[in-house]
Amino acid sequence: MMRILGRNNSVNVIKVLWCATELGLEFERADIGGAFGGNDEPEYLLKNPMGRVPTIEVDGHIMWESQAIVRYLAARHGIGSLMPEDLAERAKSDLWMDWYTAHLHTSMTTIFWGLVRTPEAKRDNDAINDAKIEAGKMWSVLDKHLAGRNFVGGKTLTMGDIPAGAAAFRYYTLVDDRPNMPHLDRWYASLGERTPYKTHAMNPLS
Repeated sequence: MMRILGRNNSVNVIKVLWCATELGLEFERADIGGAFGGNDEPEYLLKNPMGRVPTIEVDGHIMWESQAIVRYLAARHGIGSLMPEDLAERAKSDLWMDWYTAHLHTSMTTIFWGLVRTPEAKRDNDAINDAKIEAGKMWSVLDKHLAGRNFVGGKTLTMGDIPAGAAAFRYYTLVDDRPNMPHLDRWYASLGERTPYKTHAMNPLS
């Protein structure tokens, strides 16, 4: 059985948990990182030299980097569903995974750490507000893309939805003054109707 090493309040672990559950995979999870520690222990660093989460162990293989794991699981278990069969359509889903990392992750991290993991007296409110503005611009890009599409890749959920989708709950929870984004709102609402998403992504932030 696959083992997922990582605390379930990490956005990167959430991606893998959500993906695995969408695919109907059985797995066990161990709390590593954050308040649980263990990610700086020699045994863990032999598996993941970056000391980050998640790491997975499956069929004698060890893998880390959340989006690489999502791609692996989708390729192995989700051809025709999370990973489109058509190579061009697959690339279109894939590019939105990279888009999240390159264009949205930094501002969302600033918002999350500033509002959730930093005491109010120590917050850099200017940085948080700047990040909210930047995140709004990037979410607006996705909003325009979603016009006429149910999901990032088209009619059905694909791996392309997972990185931004994992971050969307944080955005909608932490940012009230969002731009008008009807297509993004519809997409986020549709994610919230999925049991795997509700189970792994829509939990109290910590």
